[in-house]
Amino acid sequence: MMDGIDDSPDLLAEDNVKSRSDTVDLTDTSLVVDISDALSERDKVKFTVHTKTTLLQRFKQAEFSVVRQHEEFIWLHDRYVENEEYAGIIIPPAPPKPDFDASREKLQRLGEGEGTMTREEFVKMKQELEAEYLATFKKTVAMHEVFLQRLAAHPVLKTDVNFEVFLEFDSDLSVRGKNKKEKIGGFFRNIGKTADEALLSQHKDVDEFFENEKQFLVEYHNKIKDSTGKADRMTRVHKNVADTYIQISSALVQLATLENTELDKIFTKVAEALEKARKLEGRVATDEDLKLSDTLRYYMRDSAAGKDLLYRRARSLADYENANKALEKARTKNKEVQQAERVQQTCCEKFEKISETAKKELTEFKTRRIAYFKKNLVEITELELKHANAQIQLLKNCIGALKKES
Repeated sequence: MMDGIDDSPDLLAEDNVKSRSDTVDLTDTSLVVDISDALSERDKVKFTVHTKTTLLQRFKQAEFSVVRQHEEFIWLHDRYVENEEYAGIIIPPAPPKPDFDASREKLQRLGEGEGTMTREEFVKMKQELEAEYLATFKKTVAMHEVFLQRLAAHPVLKTDVNFEVFLEFDSDLSVRGKNKKEKIGGFFRNIGKTADEALLSQHKDVDEFFENEKQFLVEYHNKIKDSTGKADRMTRVHKNVADTYIQISSALVQLATLENTELDKIFTKVAEALEKARKLEGRVATDEDLKLSDTLRYYMRDSAAGKDLLYRRARSLADYENANKALEKARTKNKEVQQAERVQQTCCEKFEKISETAKKELTEFKTRRIAYFKKNLVEITELELKHANAQIQLLKNCIGALKKES
């Protein structure tokens, strides 16, 4: 549990994401997964994964829950990525690692600087940081939940035995983090993959559908990555404005205590208006973060998963072309022809299977992306209008109150 913040399950009950995400199919209820509860400790978050299912031939019970940690989510994601049977599928992006270090650091700095600010200012700043922490916690739960819901909604991925173990095995999965050797190996594999992607990207695909998808996803990923950075900066500016309102409001309250003229009432009225403006600015920052920044960030990672799919297909095509060359060479030498034919046939079947599945996946990705963006952009626009009207009304009320005092 974090110092200065009570993040018990009871307090966070309202923040737990109980409904299924907009990024998944709502019509299939044969396997419904959600995170019903979560508990934050200093070095980890424990997620209670709740499952309801009608697939009793695969599961022992119709409803059950298990407790999982972030490393176990990563383990599950890696099982999908490393399985060649899923090479033609967009593997849902793994949830980001819970990171509350920034909130803890801010709280620590706030505690160290308590003596340099008024009690009122300290309480307001602490409330802001607690709200920021709880918002981060809520986002962490949501990202882990949507990963599981994407798997549960997929007709193929939900049948994986590792997914069943993750959902039903009522004990620790004994998942360990990667050691130094494995991390170094992964680093060099990523370098090799990046080099391969660069080479394969120069190769024009004979299939117009996949060539168009490749060009689109590369450009789309770069633009959405840039947009995510700009949206994050905009959210930070709103939070900084809210923090500034706290300082100005506290200073005006102090001035009001020193003045014995009619100015004390004016200072008090302005301070009250700034306090309300601070809360409004905080809501603007939170809504933009959840509805805009998080939407962009999720599809930045989802488009990267789409690029990985195209890379796997291109790699399979390269293997198929190499197998054709090897078969031609074997026939020329009249040596090990049957073995070369078997390899060539295997590579051909693998490539065709990936291509067939990938077309369906990329088409579904487009439909899901457009629907989700449309919904969230409409919602953020409505929220922006609501907050703008509230700010206008606040200013009108403040001006009216100041006129009465003047």
